[in-house]
Amino acid sequence: MPTPIIMPKFGQMTEESTIIEWRKQEGDKVRKGDILFTVETDKSVMEVESFEEGTLLKIVVEAGIPVPVQTTVGFIGNPGEAMAGTGATAPAGVDVGPLTSAGTAVDGAQPSITPPREVTRPTTESTAFRISPRAATLAEDHAVDLSKITGSGPEGRIVEKDVQAYLEAHKTVPVPEEQPQPLSKMRQIIAQRLQQSVVTAPHFFVTVEVDMTDLIAFRAQLKEQGAPYTITDFISQAVVLTLREFPDVNSTTDGKTVLWHSRVHLGLAVSLEQGLVVPVIRNADGLTLTELNMRSRELAEKARAGKLTPDEMSGGTFTISNMGMLDVENFTAIINPGESAILAVSSAIKKPVVRDDNVVVRSIMKLTLSSDHRIIDGALAARFLNAIKAKLEEMQLWKGLVG
Repeated sequence: MPTPIIMPKFGQMTEESTIIEWRKQEGDKVRKGDILFTVETDKSVMEVESFEEGTLLKIVVEAGIPVPVQTTVGFIGNPGEAMAGTGATAPAGVDVGPLTSAGTAVDGAQPSITPPREVTRPTTESTAFRISPRAATLAEDHAVDLSKITGSGPEGRIVEKDVQAYLEAHKTVPVPEEQPQPLSKMRQIIAQRLQQSVVTAPHFFVTVEVDMTDLIAFRAQLKEQGAPYTITDFISQAVVLTLREFPDVNSTTDGKTVLWHSRVHLGLAVSLEQGLVVPVIRNADGLTLTELNMRSRELAEKARAGKLTPDEMSGGTFTISNMGMLDVENFTAIINPGESAILAVSSAIKKPVVRDDNVVVRSIMKLTLSSDHRIIDGALAARFLNAIKAKLEEMQLWKGLVG
């Protein structure tokens, strides 16, 4: 019996996906591990491979049509195998009987998911171009005809610098702003989730100032010695240690029940041109400062390369949003759905402050905690935030952790 090809569920929040391109056509032979099609999700472009060997008997869902997850999008089998259901036209040389209804899964292996490698986008003339996601977005924003661009990447792949060179040479301007343009899939999902968070979770904000002067100097000393630590690493470690002391903050509520998480899965917001992604460091409470540094660097690099897997972007219990590198004095962040709080980290700015009745210049950083007021009240938020502050200002703690 032919095996259905099922649209995978790429993440907990993914309800539908769109096939960008079928890499196999009806009648093509399929081996295990062959890429069947590419899919645009809310966060990236993914490749779906086959667990089965045989022939692609029928494509049920064509490229460009959004469908719910778990929908049957095609069938793999042997030429001549009969299928019950609605009739279908078979490709030359392949005897395909009627199909089962699209969207009805039967027993069979679901395709596996591999990180995205490249995107192939068809033009209106149905000629395929090998193009990177960033180049494709830039070309779409400026309504560029890809047939006029020569790719400089591997195997003629069009990369972002090729599109930029074309725009500079032809003085091309973006599509007029007056014409409404649809949000990207990622932006639509971000908008949906943030609106859901603001509506369902009453946000409460608390801000403290942290004197980072000594820690910044300590980090500079470590850097001179070749240590890789960043200020974000110290903040992450302080947050993880504090979440152990305040399990209520590392919990989730639906307004009726509370779920306390036994481990800390730390989300670190990463800004991309397409939007914001939040890779998650799992079991962060079991990692050393060095391990936190290595894992955060790895995930940030994968995020910027568009290679994060769905598992690496889900399951967080607390998130840090750091805008310290953007010269921001203060800001608030919106809680990720499924969590109860998020920490907004601003820039460390030199300011005159009073120490022992003397005015001195210190590097001051503001931390703002956004809390779900259904489960975290103001006093708890203040104690939690001040506990983070105390750790960041305690140099003996950091000397012990890096020693």
